[in-house]
Amino acid sequence: MYLFIGTAEDCDKKGALEIVNQINNKPDTILGLATGSTPVGMYQNLIKLYRDKKVSFSQVKTYNLDEYVGIPREHVCSYYYFMQENLFSHIDIPAENVSLPDGNAPDLEKECSDYEERIANSGGIDLQVLGIGHNGHIGFNEPNTPFESVTHLVDLTQSTIKANSRFFESEDQVPRQALSMGIKTIMQAKKILLFVKGADKADIIHKALKGPVTPEVPASVLQLHPNLHVYVDKAAAAKLK
Repeated sequence: MYLFIGTAEDCDKKGALEIVNQINNKPDTILGLATGSTPVGMYQNLIKLYRDKKVSFSQVKTYNLDEYVGIPREHVCSYYYFMQENLFSHIDIPAENVSLPDGNAPDLEKECSDYEERIANSGGIDLQVLGIGHNGHIGFNEPNTPFESVTHLVDLTQSTIKANSRFFESEDQVPRQALSMGIKTIMQAKKILLFVKGADKADIIHKALKGPVTPEVPASVLQLHPNLHVYVDKAAAAKLK
C-alpha cells in the first residue's frame, strides 16, 4: 500500500498526476470513477492538465461506481449529471465511451448483470477511483455487503440517506435505492486510488486501513489489494501513524 498524507490540494494534484501518467502510458485506459464531494478537486486538476495538453481522454473508457434508482439522468442530483458537470463536458472523452449504471432500466437485475459484463468485455478496470463513506462503504456497498458481491441493487442505509441529503432539497427526496459495482468488481481493478478528506473521516479511515478486514467495514477489504494508493489529507489522517 502506498500512503500519501498532505493537504487536500496536494492529494488532488498528486492523484490527478497519477491518473494522467496511467493514461499516457496506456491511452485506452479503462477508468473506474466515483462521485461525491471528495474527488471534485482531483477532477478539476484533471481538467487543467487536459487544457494544458498534458493528456488526452480520446481513447479512454470510463465506468462509474454507482447511480441512484428512479431519478432521471438530467436530474441535478443524478451521478450522470454530476460527472458531466465535474469532468466529462470539460475533456475530450467521446460520449459513447462513458458508462454509468442505468437506474431507470426496466429490469434492474438485468442492468446489473449487463453492466458487469460490459466491464469484463472491456478488459476490466485499469484504475479505480474511490472515496469512503462514514460507515466505511465504498461505492454504495454498505456494511455487511459480501466481499464476493458484483454489480447489484442496493437498499441505502439511513445514515447514507442522511449523508447524501445535503445534495437534495430535503432528506425525503433522496432515493432509497441505488445500483452499485460490487466489492469483488472493485477489487478486480488493477490499481485503486482511494481519496479521503476531512476530520470526520479520521475514525473510519483508521478502521479501514489499520483494523481487521471485515464486511462490517467494507473498505477494510482494500488492505488485501495488491496495488492500493491512498491519498489522505492531514485532517483525515489524524489517527494514522
